[in-house]
Amino acid sequence: MNPSDLARLRTMYVFAPIDGESWGLTFDGLRAHLLARDPEAFLQVDEGRTGPVRTTSLQFGVTFGEEELEGFALLSPEGVAVKNSTPQEAANFVVWLRDQVVPQDKAVTFNTEWGIEEDAPDEPVPDVTRPRLVAAFLAHLETLGLG
Repeated sequence: MNPSDLARLRTMYVFAPIDGESWGLTFDGLRAHLLARDPEAFLQVDEGRTGPVRTTSLQFGVTFGEEELEGFALLSPEGVAVKNSTPQEAANFVVWLRDQVVPQDKAVTFNTEWGIEEDAPDEPVPDVTRPRLVAAFLAHLETLGLG
């Protein structure tokens, strides 16, 4: 797969605190940040009452530039995911997440749906420019054998 094809691949990106840490994430806090970003954002708490495990999540749809991103947040395990995203869209989202939601003294890790399926470890989101962040996401996809 050539680099431009890899840059167009869509998958779910999952962003979370480093193991053992917390961002202090709340649905109300995230909701407020999402609405400040996009007053027309879709927000819905899903009680997750299917099956033996009950997991409550905040489902969202929010505009980032030209793109409408859909995702969800969990409080346990704590994290925020964006679905069906390109590396560029995921980079735009995590920069916003880090700047607006995550406390300044806390780190962010990432993985992808494919990485989770392959038992790849979460990786730290580097504190770099957006183009270099996109490159880090592309390198992650390449290590999974997609490149």
